Amino acid sequence: MSTMQFQFNTDSSVMGTHDVAQRIEAQVRKRLERFADRLTRVEVHVTDVNGRKHGADDKHCTIEARPRGSRPIGVTGKAADVDAAARIAANTMAERLERIFGRAARHAHDPSPDKQI
Repeated sequence: MSTMQFQFNTDSSVMGTHDVAQRIEAQVRKRLERFADRLTRVEVHVTDVNGRKHGADDKHCTIEARPRGSRPIGVTGKAADVDAAARIAANTMAERLERIFGRAARHAHDPSPDKQI
């Protein structure tokens, strides 16, 4: 089992402090940990759309996950602060991965599903 790479990126308008990066990485890793052995890489991008002007839901957190042997999946969470945006994006990603991996698992166990007509 290889370890999942994690990359955190931010633009200059978001406080790119180590603390924010650590907090968000811990939050995203925790939410996606059950998929870690099936992901090669997770990238988190945090941006402040309005910069200094402020505005509702102007913090965006985009998470791109790369499942082993499959195309990357991207989701974006939008909120008033970066932690909330990261939480929304991580939850959305977990749901998306659950659907993808769950579907693959169902098909692996049941190659010819009974169709009701």
